[in-house]
Amino acid sequence: MDKVKKSHVHEKVSVSREPDIEVLYDLSELFKVFGDSTRVRILAALTFKEMCVYHLAEHLSMTQSAVSHQLRILRTSGLVRPRREGRTVYYALDDEHVREIMEAGLEHVTEKRR
Repeated sequence: MDKVKKSHVHEKVSVSREPDIEVLYDLSELFKVFGDSTRVRILAALTFKEMCVYHLAEHLSMTQSAVSHQLRILRTSGLVRPRREGRTVYYALDDEHVREIMEAGLEHVTEKRR
């Protein structure tokens, strides 16, 4: 019995307004920052109020050095911003987008757990 090969006809699919490849690369790098649980814990703490390194370290039961290292990465990625008051530097989420990313991620995770 002869087997007939069936060919699939694919239509060209175009994605309208697809972001530029460099933008997608930057987005990938941003999501890598969220791939560390310590950084996510810091962002979660800063969702409620701005905090200095001392209070973040105390809240997370970590050393100030470890928190400072993670804050440097978060600051470089544009997720947190510093504010100096005298000799103390306070950190907060950089803008409302960061809060929205955290809220959307938490909503997604909690829905999947149900």
